Amino acid sequence: MNQTFFATCPRGLEALLVKELKTSGAKSIQQTDGGVSFLGDASVCYHINLHSRIATRVLWQVTKGRYENEEDLFQAAYKVNWPNWFDVKHDFMVKVTGVKCPLKSLEFATLKIKDAICDKFREAVGSRPYIDTKTPAVRIHAYLTAEDYILYIDTSGDALYQRGNRKASIEAPLRENLAAGVLQLTGWEPGTPLLDPMCGSGTFLLEAVMMALNIAPGLNRGFGFERLKNYESDTWKKVKKAAQNSAKPVTFQKIYGSDIDLRAVRIAKRNLEEAGFLDAVQLSQFDIVEVPPAADHGVLVANPPYGVRIGDEVDLTDLYPKLGEALKRKFAGWNAYFLTTDFRMPKLMRLSASKKTPLFNGPLECRLFEIKMVAGSNRKEKKAIDPNAAPVAEKPKEKPVDPNRKLTYKDVKPL
Repeated sequence: MNQTFFATCPRGLEALLVKELKTSGAKSIQQTDGGVSFLGDASVCYHINLHSRIATRVLWQVTKGRYENEEDLFQAAYKVNWPNWFDVKHDFMVKVTGVKCPLKSLEFATLKIKDAICDKFREAVGSRPYIDTKTPAVRIHAYLTAEDYILYIDTSGDALYQRGNRKASIEAPLRENLAAGVLQLTGWEPGTPLLDPMCGSGTFLLEAVMMALNIAPGLNRGFGFERLKNYESDTWKKVKKAAQNSAKPVTFQKIYGSDIDLRAVRIAKRNLEEAGFLDAVQLSQFDIVEVPPAADHGVLVANPPYGVRIGDEVDLTDLYPKLGEALKRKFAGWNAYFLTTDFRMPKLMRLSASKKTPLFNGPLECRLFEIKMVAGSNRKEKKAIDPNAAPVAEKPKEKPVDPNRKLTYKDVKPL
């Protein structure tokens, strides 16, 4: 039986989520800001939770209607037979979000919905579930507009960007679903060399390996739907088994990561190793302006430090011109992509962005800049030939770069 769901995602990635939902068999797909609604049965719900690289949560709609005040929300929540959906032994939390909501306090609205759920349990089973606002077994979401409400049960549990792969991180790590979305927006395909020269704890690298090896991002975690009473165990086993069978063995995937911070490189190595992906990636320690290209073409993707988070604006302003020169000198034939909150970046690099895609990293508005490094674009103009000048011996041509060659410290060339 089909149910109504709403999948949330980082703003700017809704179109990518629509493609994933179609692949999972979802019907009646409707895109909106920050997410996508759809129809589907349990199998579709489980498949999306397991396979989606873009979704943040998959919410199951249990009721909707009109309201005017907090008492209306209490009555609406009380009418839902919550004991049919989860056991009283499971603690829960309620999260309320609103757009143009006329209520004075969303906290009070949250309290009224919570009280209604507890009262319903007392009436049905003689006791009430406990509240846990940090690690609840069941999450209830309420979405309020100017006149309408929708109540959801979260089928995901922990946010879907928590893959279970990144055990350690440095300051301000990029969320995994945003990283996966950025990789998809670059047009990168497995087999094409991929370089993250500011790899940090390895988020882009981890996501790229899972994409290259067709590994479902949710294989190593649990989900909220497993704690609901309508959980279909046999259906879930089939969905999960199919995903396990489609995963490819771990081999080197021409994915390269580097960072100027040795601590970051070690953390990335640890995360890749614990995920079982270390053999798929080549890691090195390099300053971004010194990192060598691993092939004569490829995709470079980076999430530079944000001045408002972990970087210093003066340092970044000094870095960008040097980075631009390094790209022009060494990365002709590559497409470079930078996710940043600093909209001045291309100008300071003295490069032109062919695309500027608006994205949001949590509340931070970002741009994904696409910069295509065309071969020969940084060459100096040729001097006029003097017919009386003595002939000059040609310099020996450099050997072509082997795309399968791994990065080594010997590859570093002075700027």
